[in-house]
Amino acid sequence: MDAADAVRGNKMKIRKLDKSEHGKTRSLWEQVFSEDSQEFVDYYYYIKTKDNTIYVIEEDDEIRAMLQLNPYQVKLQGSVVPSDYIVGVATQAEYRGRGYMRNLLIYALQDQYSQKMPFTFLMPAAEAIYYPYDFRFVYDQKQIEFDEAFFSARKEYKNDEHRNVSQEQIVDRDARFMDAGKMAAFVEENFSDCWNVVALRNAQYYQTQILEQQSEFGGMRLVFEEEKLVCIYAYAKEEGLEIREPLYLEGKEDLFWASVDGLREPEEKVSVYGLKEAPDWPDDETSAYKEKPLIMIRIVHLQELFSEMKIPSECEIHCSFAVIDPILHKNSRIWKLSSSKGEESLSVSETEDSQGVLSIAALTEILFGYKTPEEIRAEESVIFTEELEEELRKLQNFCPIFLNEIV
Repeated sequence: MDAADAVRGNKMKIRKLDKSEHGKTRSLWEQVFSEDSQEFVDYYYYIKTKDNTIYVIEEDDEIRAMLQLNPYQVKLQGSVVPSDYIVGVATQAEYRGRGYMRNLLIYALQDQYSQKMPFTFLMPAAEAIYYPYDFRFVYDQKQIEFDEAFFSARKEYKNDEHRNVSQEQIVDRDARFMDAGKMAAFVEENFSDCWNVVALRNAQYYQTQILEQQSEFGGMRLVFEEEKLVCIYAYAKEEGLEIREPLYLEGKEDLFWASVDGLREPEEKVSVYGLKEAPDWPDDETSAYKEKPLIMIRIVHLQELFSEMKIPSECEIHCSFAVIDPILHKNSRIWKLSSSKGEESLSVSETEDSQGVLSIAALTEILFGYKTPEEIRAEESVIFTEELEEELRKLQNFCPIFLNEIV
């Protein structure tokens, strides 16, 4: 029985909304996500729902539950693949506990499989909600919070090289729509090789980001030195000053912190999310650094994911293993993977000989580099030989990951 059959059995209707109907879900969004400001919800329903997919469950012709898929182009080891960001999973309070979320999620996954989407991702309200559907954490976001004392302490810890640069040579301003192409070029030129899984940063991406940050009473900030772009970051001013994804050239970190210092109010709490690297100064009472599990991924079309995988040319891979996927059954196969030295792509086929068994969830954690084969081996759903363990290490190529998108 598929998700649609289960819902029909309960005299409910599950369907994909026409784009002209997307606005009908706004009231449910406002009920369930009441912490979102009207400005943010306006942005979301004017911009993001223009090209997203919304599934709903209706009863008595009223929407009782929904799930939304926001489309992204994701760079996967240099290739660009489609992937959906699952957001807006919500059920009216009086209709919870009836399995509506499960039906919507399975319905969406089956739809994504038919589109040959390699994987889908989400930022969970709680890990336990999505764990039974084989979503697993793959990305820990680097975060830091600091107080007023941080800036003075930092000035003592770091050489303030930016003080030697005339302030007339520094331009620190909010990005305009016309800057989106410049921002995309800055990231492509300086950071394109830093991550193996990251949302494609083109001009359209940054135009949308500008609007999103403005809806949170902030913007995208640009720092120029001698007319050269050296730093970009997102900021919001809702509960204190929030900074997201600071990207700056080597040696320009102090210009970034000076820019942040110029934005903050006296005594204002400052939080930074999505640091590219861990801070290089001691953790003390002026700052609190942590790495928070943030993004979960679910493999959707396994064969398509294998076909996108690039193997280091010096590696040679020959292995076979069974995969168990209790939801997307076509992924449940005995897969044979092979590549010869000098080849970057994998040869993928089915076989009858297996060196082990992996759940789709365990395979997700291995391929995206979140756990080692040794760590996975201890799990109940996993059986493999030492030879397969060695080969699996060579497949851990979908990392590092950099996914900090909100919606």
